[in-house]
Amino acid sequence: MTAIDRTDIDEVVEGATVARAFVDLVGREGGRTALRWQDGDGTWDGWTFAEYADKVARVTSALRDQGIGRGDRIVLMMRNIPEFHVVDMAALMCGATAISIYNSSAPEQIEYLASHCEARLAVLEDDGFLARFSEVRDQLPALKAVAVLHPTEPRPGLPSWDALLDHEPADLAEASLTGRPEDLATVIYTSGTTGPPKGVMLSNRNVMWTVECLRRTFGLAEYAGKRLVSYLPMAHIAERMTSHYQQAVVGYEVTCCPDPGQVAAFAREVRPNIMFGVPRVWEKINAGLMAGIGQDAEKAARFDQAVAVAGPLALKSAWGTATPEELATLAALDEGAFRPIRELLGLDQLDVAISGAAPIPASLLAWYRAIGVAMSEIYGMSESSGPITWTPYRIKPGSVGPAVAGCEVALAPDGEVICRGGNVFVGYLNDPEKTAEALDADGWLHSGDIGEVDDDGYFRIVDRKKELIITAGGKNISPANLEAALKTIPLVGQACAIGDQRPFVSALVVLDPDAARAWAGRHGVADVPLADLARNPEVVAEIERGVEEVMAEFNNAERVKKVRVLGDEWLPDSDLLTPTSKLKRRGVHARFADEIEQLYAG
Repeated sequence: MTAIDRTDIDEVVEGATVARAFVDLVGREGGRTALRWQDGDGTWDGWTFAEYADKVARVTSALRDQGIGRGDRIVLMMRNIPEFHVVDMAALMCGATAISIYNSSAPEQIEYLASHCEARLAVLEDDGFLARFSEVRDQLPALKAVAVLHPTEPRPGLPSWDALLDHEPADLAEASLTGRPEDLATVIYTSGTTGPPKGVMLSNRNVMWTVECLRRTFGLAEYAGKRLVSYLPMAHIAERMTSHYQQAVVGYEVTCCPDPGQVAAFAREVRPNIMFGVPRVWEKINAGLMAGIGQDAEKAARFDQAVAVAGPLALKSAWGTATPEELATLAALDEGAFRPIRELLGLDQLDVAISGAAPIPASLLAWYRAIGVAMSEIYGMSESSGPITWTPYRIKPGSVGPAVAGCEVALAPDGEVICRGGNVFVGYLNDPEKTAEALDADGWLHSGDIGEVDDDGYFRIVDRKKELIITAGGKNISPANLEAALKTIPLVGQACAIGDQRPFVSALVVLDPDAARAWAGRHGVADVPLADLARNPEVVAEIERGVEEVMAEFNNAERVKKVRVLGDEWLPDSDLLTPTSKLKRRGVHARFADEIEQLYAG
């Protein structure tokens, strides 16, 4: 077990709420930039914390006029836009609970979520979201009103953003006293890959405790003004905790990126100090860069050699064990090979880079460390308000670090990762049975993940208990470990291991678009579609050689024996991937049932 006395954090957050913390922050940092965004013409605009607070005060009055008060629930359906932060904070000022739902939600999903949380008000970004709500409005008796922030034309009875702002500002100092620490700050709905989504109830105390826990784990000298890009769904705990709740307490400068596909471009403009990404984001940045460098074979070889030398030195430097000579070598490599790359990517001013929500290949994490990006891997879940284990500095690639500050983390007798602390959720909304399954009588949260821990207290996640492959021969195998290895093959962007009740393990692998197009250019087939490249015998042979290499670290029963190469990239928020790019295994198995059967034919 890794245990840290959490009494101090308990004392620091005693009586605190997000709303009160925000009012205190505005008092300290009112003139500092809070939110930035890019207008339609490409120009940048922004609000200071004082301007942000003024809008919160006006929308607080508007929500009160809609009858919203303590204990009420509001559903939000918006992209990553500054208005989200205002409406969410105004809800907290009313003592209400703002619940963000995924923007891709179909009408029947909207009906389930809005009905399950008994939302009284829906605040939607535009007419597209309104159209989906309108299909099920009659099935939502608790829903008393809808606001559409940016309609294409005025809609009587549906307040717009301008209408919400057209109210006298509430006294935020007074309003911030409405909510209590035990009140729900939000409900985060799980992705629903194994059944109906569950509503994870997080209190103001959960949020404030976790913000303080993360502040200590980050260990930065200063937080106010640190830049970050907000691009992941606000319905996901990682984005909500990082760019909304942490900002409201410590004063980050948040740039809103409404299109996740533009995060790399935004990073080049913003030059963030803190950046969170799911592994696929980091994989695509790596693949794009290496595809470009790979156009010059000699240059690529030199770069790969520099990475090979720098990787171990960067880790020794992080642990304080590098010699002066090694540090000098690392500095020379950085100046000559890596600093220009970081500047090109917009990652040259990062204090901390974090990967989470799914496993990242250890080799990729080490690659980022080698090029001077302070990459680390975090582990947690919605039920822990985000973090369970993480360290940003003294990392061990392949592990998810030690317990975060103030959190107790242990392994149950069957190897399941369990944790206890002020970050552990209140329970599942309207579901005491599922709550009892996740929380035991001693307050331990059961993660559902199998893990290991080393002598330094660093945890490694083996896989989800329910996702372990059990072959026909009775061998228990982690698909996540196999998939992480497969994704280190340059041409492979995504992978899904197959093998439950099968005679051997196989896999579906998807071409990485950037790497595949670069390969096609080098081989004189630049205009060939990805679907055709996936059937190209040379491509398949190169991937099969890669499979043989990366499977060498696994024993014979675990190794992927056959692969089927696919051309079309699997997209987030689909029947194949969650919004944060976790595999929906049932969806993959259903979509590619024929391809899977062909792997085992004969």
